[in-house]
Amino acid sequence: MNPPNPNPLPAFRTMDLTKTYGSGTAQVRALQGVDIEVPAGELNVLLGPSGSGKSTLLNILGGLDRATEGTAFFEDQNLTEMTDRELTQYRRRNVGFVFQFYNLMPSLTALENVELVTEIADDPMEAHEALRLVGLAERVTHFPSQMSGGEQQRVAIARAVAKRPRVLFCDEPTGALDSTTGRAVLKVLQDVNQELGATVFIVTHAAATAAMADRVIHFADGRIRDVVINRTKVSAEEVEW
Repeated sequence: MNPPNPNPLPAFRTMDLTKTYGSGTAQVRALQGVDIEVPAGELNVLLGPSGSGKSTLLNILGGLDRATEGTAFFEDQNLTEMTDRELTQYRRRNVGFVFQFYNLMPSLTALENVELVTEIADDPMEAHEALRLVGLAERVTHFPSQMSGGEQQRVAIARAVAKRPRVLFCDEPTGALDSTTGRAVLKVLQDVNQELGATVFIVTHAAATAAMADRVIHFADGRIRDVVINRTKVSAEEVEW
C-alpha cells in the first residue's frame, strides 16, 4: 500500500511534447506530440524498442533535456519555461536518477558514494539508512570492485533515494543484470515506491516488467501507442525474465 498522496495534482502532465534533433535531411523527431498525465505515487513502466522515445521523455521530465515544442509540468511547475538554474534546483530537490551503468566512484566505499548526495540535499536521509533500505547494511565499507553488479546497482539506488526524491527515474536499471539479480533490483524499486511514496519511472526493454507496474506506457516511433492500467499487480519476485 502506497502512502497517501497529499498533493491532488498529477506528478506530470505533458501537452503536445516534441523533441527534434538535427536539421534538414539529418533531422530526427525523437518525440512527436506526446500527451500524458501521470498521477503522483505510481510505479510506471515505459516499454518500446530502442529509439522509440522512452529515454527522451524521461530526460525531459527529469530536467536533463529540453523539449523542442510543447509543454511539460511537474505538479504546478512548468518545466519547459524553467531557466537552466531553475532546472538544476528542480533536479536537486525533487529527482533521483538510476542508470543502467552504476556511475559509482570506484575510490569511495558504498557509504561514501551515498554521502556524495546527502551532503548537498536539503533534507536527506542518513546514508546508512538509505543503504539499509536497499539491503546493504552490511556492505557499507565495501568498494564497488568488492561488490557484484546487483549490489553496485543497489548502491546507485540508495544514492538516488537518499535525497528523498519525489520522483525516481530509472533508465534500463536491470539491463546489465541476470534474472535473479534483476528481480532483486526491481524489488528495491518497488519498495521505494511503496515505502517512500515516490513516483517511479522504469524505462526497459523487458516486457515482463510491466506486470509489476501501476501504469504501463507503450512507445513507438516517438509517440505513446498505448497506456495500460494494471488493476492487479505482481510482486517484483514474480516477474518473469
